Amino acid sequence: MITSEAIPYHLVVSARIGFLETAKPDIPIVTPIAQTIPMGAKSIDLVDLGGAPMPSRNRGRGQVKSFIEKKLTIKPLDWDITVDITYNAIQDDQTGELNRKVRAAGDNFRLDMAQKAFQALNDGDAATNFGNGYDGTTFYANSHIDAGADYQTAQDNLDTLALSLTNFETVRVKAMQCRNDQGVFCDHTYDLLVVSPADERAAAQICNNREDSTTANRAINPYAGKLSYVVSTQFDTGAWVLAASSGPTKPILIALRELPSLQAAWFDPNTADGGTYYFKFYGRYNHFYGDWRLAYMGKS
Repeated sequence: MITSEAIPYHLVVSARIGFLETAKPDIPIVTPIAQTIPMGAKSIDLVDLGGAPMPSRNRGRGQVKSFIEKKLTIKPLDWDITVDITYNAIQDDQTGELNRKVRAAGDNFRLDMAQKAFQALNDGDAATNFGNGYDGTTFYANSHIDAGADYQTAQDNLDTLALSLTNFETVRVKAMQCRNDQGVFCDHTYDLLVVSPADERAAAQICNNREDSTTANRAINPYAGKLSYVVSTQFDTGAWVLAASSGPTKPILIALRELPSLQAAWFDPNTADGGTYYFKFYGRYNHFYGDWRLAYMGKS
């Protein structure tokens, strides 16, 4: 860390400790949809061998079935926040104001990671800054085919349906019929509905109401209690995603090369109020798409 000799040591300690109290490596708000991938280099290749071959009847000679390798190259981006506080403010308020600014910076790094994860989940039906999936297509598409897979018919995880119990059922059935590269049904548990604020009521009806709210005959809602929902301000109005969130792998990957921390501190005496202290916080992370089968978009 680069530190100006004009910065009192106790201010550096205060900035570092105050930041760490909020800038934690885990990001609980996105745990259902994203997993963090620690990076030991500036660029790494994530390799997945795909689905394991299913048993086949032995007729006197074994049949060799290969794993199908998938690869995704991930690289971090650089992010920083610089906060400032005047000499007079430090003298008058001790470190209270500094702590407030530092804590806000720590919170905002975590918020940025979370918001970008949900933004990626929302934006995956088109070319975006988050790139494509491992198969070279957009994350949500109607033409997913793993190279060398046993299945040859294109699979999809994208629809254009407004959120309702009937349309939810349509999407859920399609999602459950996805196959892995060995041609076997994946049987993921689709247990999370992510919606925009405009669809919160519809999501609550689907997830919590044991009756079908669209009928007058008290018809049963068979999905009540089987899934939860999350409302994200990063979602476009009308966008909704059904995700499998309880497994070890998630639809969004957060590549973490360097956890945000205090990188530098310096003092500029040529400003008002006795000069200005600057504290720069810096981190390296990026967001990518995981297995497209873990999320299905219905979008009106």
